[in-house]
Amino acid sequence: MIIERGKGKVGVVGTGMVGCSFAYSLMQSGLASEMVLIDKDQKRAEGEAMDLNHGLPFMRPMRIQAGGYDLLAGADVVVICAGANQKPGETRLDLLQKNATVFRDVIPKVAAAAPNTIILVVTNPVDILTQLSADLAKLPAGRVIGSGTTLDTARFRFNLGDYYDVDPRSVHAWIVAEHGDSAVPVWSLADVAGVPLRKFRGPTGKAFDEAAMQDIFVRGTRDAAYAIIEGKGSTYYAIGIAALTAVEAILRDQRTVLTVGAPMHGQFGVEGMALSLPTVVGRNGAEEILDIPMAKDEVALFQKSAQLLKDRLAELDQV
Repeated sequence: MIIERGKGKVGVVGTGMVGCSFAYSLMQSGLASEMVLIDKDQKRAEGEAMDLNHGLPFMRPMRIQAGGYDLLAGADVVVICAGANQKPGETRLDLLQKNATVFRDVIPKVAAAAPNTIILVVTNPVDILTQLSADLAKLPAGRVIGSGTTLDTARFRFNLGDYYDVDPRSVHAWIVAEHGDSAVPVWSLADVAGVPLRKFRGPTGKAFDEAAMQDIFVRGTRDAAYAIIEGKGSTYYAIGIAALTAVEAILRDQRTVLTVGAPMHGQFGVEGMALSLPTVVGRNGAEEILDIPMAKDEVALFQKSAQLLKDRLAELDQV
């Protein structure tokens, strides 16, 4: 079933640069009829709501307000962007303790105010915080998801498209596992218009090159955030659009395949940790995690990433 355009209610918790980039994108999209902004600094949330409202005469009609968690009642999706940002020199996992403290306060309030919602976690480290949110919210399976490696996958496709001189939308390639340093590129399934990457030759004659591909993954994909943070302090535009894509899939019940993060229940032998795999996203959140035929070395790296994150979650639980 396709949900009628402009009928959804979306909450945004955390009105920093990521939350506001998402909110600005949502306002322009016409997907929702109502948006609620929440922040521990209520004046900031109110200011952001006022600023967005002043742009509505140029957009489709929408109700935008700021306030407390009670305003989330009836929300279809709540996007969680609250927490500290990654600073130059920090990894995403360095943020874990401080943001876990924030989430232990925020998530129960969201679940209590909107028990039928879908929670989309964007804050880093997104994988562990998605698992923590699922444990705290106690919502049905699939209703707590993370932005996961949706942005990593977009970066990967963009850079591959740039290398081969083709539209990145024609590149089909996935980044799975952690949104972070143990991310895994699924080279074995990457293709352009159905042609395996190792056999594809672009219109300018470029062919698969091992060194170039490694650079695309490491510098252009896995470590891209570090370069952006070094350059301008934080990343927010692209992840805002990535979050909007997931919200659109939910509100319109599109059943779009995205590499969102969701708690694993035996996929590739992993239990009790949220990781990213291509997942069907629809009205109920993570509708189905796909059993993609990864190569043996890719499965091993996926499992290694899971264990790394589980170890960090266990350390958090002991604090």
